[in-house]
Amino acid sequence: MFRNILVHIPSERLIRPVIDVAIALAMARRSHLDAIAIGYESMSAVGMVVEGGSAAVAAVMGVEQERALERANAAIAVFEVEAKLAKIAYGTRAIAAIPADAEQTIDALSRLYDLTIVLQPEFATASHDNIIPQGILFNSGGPMLMVPYIHKGPLDANHIGIAWDGSRAAARALHDAMPFLMGAKAVTVIAVNETATEASSDQLVGHLARRGIAARVQRLTADRGNIQSTILSIAAESNIGLLAMGGYGHSRLKERILGGVTRGMFEAMTVPVLMSH
Repeated sequence: MFRNILVHIPSERLIRPVIDVAIALAMARRSHLDAIAIGYESMSAVGMVVEGGSAAVAAVMGVEQERALERANAAIAVFEVEAKLAKIAYGTRAIAAIPADAEQTIDALSRLYDLTIVLQPEFATASHDNIIPQGILFNSGGPMLMVPYIHKGPLDANHIGIAWDGSRAAARALHDAMPFLMGAKAVTVIAVNETATEASSDQLVGHLARRGIAARVQRLTADRGNIQSTILSIAAESNIGLLAMGGYGHSRLKERILGGVTRGMFEAMTVPVLMSH
């Protein structure tokens, strides 16, 4: 039921999209909402400490940590004003860390929550905040709600689209999105390049009907490189306000790499997306 929600408040990017969505969702669900912001320490300053080790260099590092924490606290302060006005139950945490440690910290923390809300990366803009969503998707063990950086206002979950290919990841996203689906006014199952399977879109509609969820199927074909844009086109044409889809990736030299459709959604999403891995 999303009673326990975490939101990552960027310290280097726009914060209004995630704040508006997170607070409105906490109000609607009567959820507890915790916010975390991370101020990123300069890797060059860390390198100075490792190489120099002098008291002067350590002092520089201390100043760097203070500045990073100031950035995190500034982001949290904006959130806290809105949370108090909304009269929701909330908590805050501001930390300073190098990017690698920051990612590990928030990944571990997110495992305690029913849902984690993040801002869509903006790869054209250099920011350590961009790495947070991918880490949470693959390492949290739970659903991630990613909000487009162009988004305005609260989440509109009246019409939900389910990107369905019968896979394990899609099924996980379906089950994780169930609290939203149960309250939706319309549900569209989007099946792109569907092949015969026991977990077909028609079978899914039947199973949803047993839960009292009326859904329709929209089937399309698309080139492999256009699947993500096809899904978003359907969302725009049908006035879908929330997409639920599996998040895919593969390992390369111990690093998790986003799959093609998932990466495309990270780069060019136009509506909030609930992703599960």
